[in-house]
Amino acid sequence: MRGLCPNCVTGRIFHAYLKVNNTCPHCSEEFFHQRADDAPPYLTILIVGHIVGTLMLLAEEFWPDAPIWLHAMIWPTLALILSLWLLPAMKGGLIAYQWALRMHGFGEAPVEPGPRPAPPRAA
Repeated sequence: MRGLCPNCVTGRIFHAYLKVNNTCPHCSEEFFHQRADDAPPYLTILIVGHIVGTLMLLAEEFWPDAPIWLHAMIWPTLALILSLWLLPAMKGGLIAYQWALRMHGFGEAPVEPGPRPAPPRAA
């Protein structure tokens, strides 16, 4: 979630805001086959929505006569800042999760040709 390579914890996963490196610049671990797709935005929306929604309800409970212009400035700004801050962390965390579980091509070893073992016989 810190944007570091899950293999060596030294190299960077991203070379731009959300652009994933093809390989780790430090250990050459391959990242080109990762499949983050839509999960990071969904997780970000889920977390930001809970944080901002809870803070909005608390603000209304403890300061019910706050001017509407204040709400119109604070909540969208907070949601935007939290979303932009959390989105790379969610994407990096998902890529590290895929790496840890060897999903979507991580850790595939070439198959050596040879005789196949016989299937077990039924008794």
